[in-house]
Amino acid sequence: MKCKTCPGKAVIDIRRHNAAFCKDCFIVHAERQIERTIEGDKMLSKDDRVLVAVSGGKDSLTLWEVLRRLGYHTTGFHIVLGIDHYSPQARATVEGYAKKNGLPLIVTDVKEEYDFSIPELAEYTRRVPCSACGLSKRYLMNRTALQGGFSVLATGHNLDDAAATLLGNLLHWQTPQLGRMGPALEATHPKLVKTVKPLVRLTERETLAYAMLRGIDYHDDECPNAVGATSLFYKDLLNQLEYASPGAKQSFYFGFLKKGRPAFLAAQTDGVELKECEACGQTTTTETCAYCRMMDLARRTAAARSR
Repeated sequence: MKCKTCPGKAVIDIRRHNAAFCKDCFIVHAERQIERTIEGDKMLSKDDRVLVAVSGGKDSLTLWEVLRRLGYHTTGFHIVLGIDHYSPQARATVEGYAKKNGLPLIVTDVKEEYDFSIPELAEYTRRVPCSACGLSKRYLMNRTALQGGFSVLATGHNLDDAAATLLGNLLHWQTPQLGRMGPALEATHPKLVKTVKPLVRLTERETLAYAMLRGIDYHDDECPNAVGATSLFYKDLLNQLEYASPGAKQSFYFGFLKKGRPAFLAAQTDGVELKECEACGQTTTTETCAYCRMMDLARRTAAARSR
């Protein structure tokens, strides 16, 4: 199998593009896709200070690598979740990447700084671990970006992630979330930071290929709390569809952005008043934000058990 753009031997085929690429041409292709996304959605400028959320996996480190190579001013942000065996390895991987490339890194350990690991939060609040984790990540990423004076928060969500989230929101008709499905979300409140997803034109397989071909040392263990997650079920369904009809995920997600999302944009803010949490000052639609309510319940439960 030959490369689409040069006489070299292909190392990866991309059926949705009806193309195959050698190592060098694929790297160029992937970086151009990311650059196209950044420019097309006006995600970043070279004047921005970008906080990159890095878990240590292939997607987030691919994002950090490409933004570094494109010349953006980036700082990594890693959250230590307190998950046995998984979290120490993830932290070591992120710190190793930052040190190797001379990049600044902010690390927040939820157990040390906020009293509870993610497994403990899930236990004390009777939440699904992914729910406690997701709420904590969203809160801490936005808060850290604000406190550090960053103008943009970048996350490593790829096309598979975006399509799976869209499928879940459509199945449950989460109309406000459907309005927020775009890859670039402008700040709608002084206590919110612009959030971007530059990898949405690449599939998970393509970010994996990029990381491997670039020689990025990523953390490849699956989070133990993700076993049985609904998002993985949605991804599996979409992969089956993609196998039968190459390009289905891309058509589904970008078709929605073009033809479906405009109908849901008003639902983002329709009748919703953003205010500042009485406890922490972050944005909320109630008197106290969901994160502070979760933490308060965890503290009360832990105190009751200790008695």
